[in-house]
Amino acid sequence: MTILYYDCFSGISGDMNLGALIDLGVDPDYLKSELSRLDLKGYNLEWGTGSRKGITGTRVTVKIQPDNPTKQKGSENTQNAKDHQQSSHRNLNDIRMIIENNSLNNNIKHKSLEVFLKVAEAEAKIHNKSVDEIHFHEVGAVDSIVDIVGAAICIDYLKPDKIFSSSVELGGGFVECAHGILPVPAPATTEILKDIPVKYGAVQSEATTPTGAAILASFVDEFTDRLHFKISKTGYGIGTRENDIPNVLRIHLGELEAPPGSGMEIHTAALIECNIDDMNPEMFGYIMDQLFEQGADDVFITPIMMKKARPASKLSVLCNHTIEDNIIKLLLTHTTSLGVRKHIVEKTLLKREYQKLKTKYGNVTLKTAIYNGKRLKYKPEYEDCIRLAKENNIPVHVIYQEINRLLTDFYKDDI
Repeated sequence: MTILYYDCFSGISGDMNLGALIDLGVDPDYLKSELSRLDLKGYNLEWGTGSRKGITGTRVTVKIQPDNPTKQKGSENTQNAKDHQQSSHRNLNDIRMIIENNSLNNNIKHKSLEVFLKVAEAEAKIHNKSVDEIHFHEVGAVDSIVDIVGAAICIDYLKPDKIFSSSVELGGGFVECAHGILPVPAPATTEILKDIPVKYGAVQSEATTPTGAAILASFVDEFTDRLHFKISKTGYGIGTRENDIPNVLRIHLGELEAPPGSGMEIHTAALIECNIDDMNPEMFGYIMDQLFEQGADDVFITPIMMKKARPASKLSVLCNHTIEDNIIKLLLTHTTSLGVRKHIVEKTLLKREYQKLKTKYGNVTLKTAIYNGKRLKYKPEYEDCIRLAKENNIPVHVIYQEINRLLTDFYKDDI
């Protein structure tokens, strides 16, 4: 499994992220070409080698082009000046128009808008306004749009299976922004990083910006400081500050894998659970069917004892990260539960093979598990066994007996 691992020992900003991804192998000319699809003018994307505390990497700069003062009033310069004046006060709809009205692929558009929505939701909560009322300041400026859409382009270019991150360094002290002097981390950064592991005080400056925080919150599948993987390549994004520690973002490209030759695969998944003590048990069957139709990998129910000695059931759903929102919505709307909890879990899976087994009653699909190159166990598909039992008008255990008889000699040398 190919992964990206963000090592945020010195925080993260939008330009540091672009620098690290280019240093990791993203073609900067490709990035520049894709960004040109945006209806966004008045900037130059520049990149080159930089260094902090002896660590060399890629420094990315979005340079805003100054208006040309020689042009006459009413010319293109007038519109440029107007655009420049309004560029740092865009609302979410303005950003959406910029991102959607172009030929970028849908995945890039979706992830870019997700980042901006996280910032908008954070600002709306802080200022007690609706999302549509929020006007972006720093994050609505041209350079931040380039940073955010550029991040989506770069990650789409690398196409990792999963993205992980360390806990995030926030810094300390105070920062000056459009709203005045604010404590580090800025309130928007704090809100965006809710439920994400963070740390303070490595530097007395802003280590993680709202843009950097929103990129992590949107793209990272799991935050952990304990991850075992094989590093293939490392990229360094160079920041602008001279701090006591290197102002650098480090991103690893690597492989998350089981022991060589074991035949096992390692995946991460979401485990979503809720406790239910006031629902008609007859409904559980229907809800389980709905969860499987949504794409759940597994659904199971555990008897539990809740407070005041109330007997209850814990409904657990194992699913891919990409559908967890749909699963949560289904649990909240189809059960009596008032809330759910989510954990990120690691699944270790045996390699599996599927083949048809010919029996005197008909063909059945056989699932075989492989470990260290040998067949370890097998299982006939239940639905096939039931179908054959009905077709032959015999008990289903007879089908299983026939399958076991055929396979005994076949597997005796492997187990």
